[in-house]
Amino acid sequence: MGLQNAKPCRGSIVMLGLDSAGKSTLLYKLRYKDAFLTMPTIGFNVDMIEAGKDFTLTVWDVGGQKKMRELWSNFLEDIDGLLYVVDSSDKRRLEESRREFELILKNESIKSIPVVVLANKQDLPGALNAEEVTRRFKMKKYCSDRNWYVQPCCAITGEGLPEALQRVATFARQYRKSKETFTTLKEF
Repeated sequence: MGLQNAKPCRGSIVMLGLDSAGKSTLLYKLRYKDAFLTMPTIGFNVDMIEAGKDFTLTVWDVGGQKKMRELWSNFLEDIDGLLYVVDSSDKRRLEESRREFELILKNESIKSIPVVVLANKQDLPGALNAEEVTRRFKMKKYCSDRNWYVQPCCAITGEGLPEALQRVATFARQYRKSKETFTTLKEF
């Protein structure tokens, strides 16, 4: 039996986005396969999500109100991936969301951390598709140094969430493995 089969792996993911983007609803849908009526998150929620037979993600869902955004950087230490949730139907706040996303990516502690952007609320009229979110958020420019993906989804119906979970788990696992390899090489 190889070492990789010896114990289950864990990854740590932080989920950020403006208030009302649907972060908590997404977390509950991923965790409990159910949509709950949620209130704006004051502080954060944290939950463990099985993402494969031997991989568990700890997901930190951090409130997106203006006051909470000032604290986002405190949640970026030692993570294996970033989930950024966008209300793709709220064109009025899209630029604000893009600016916050850009600020996060400039943080040194998440240099090369993989990113999955969830283009949420695809069930609403006029929601931007993944290509449009990719373009408006300048993903190719700001994420050229890391793995990234934009996943259209709907937190209420669960559409796109299995794919998003699979993608973030794959990225987190790869990132974790490369980090462990680097640490091992440094020790020699």
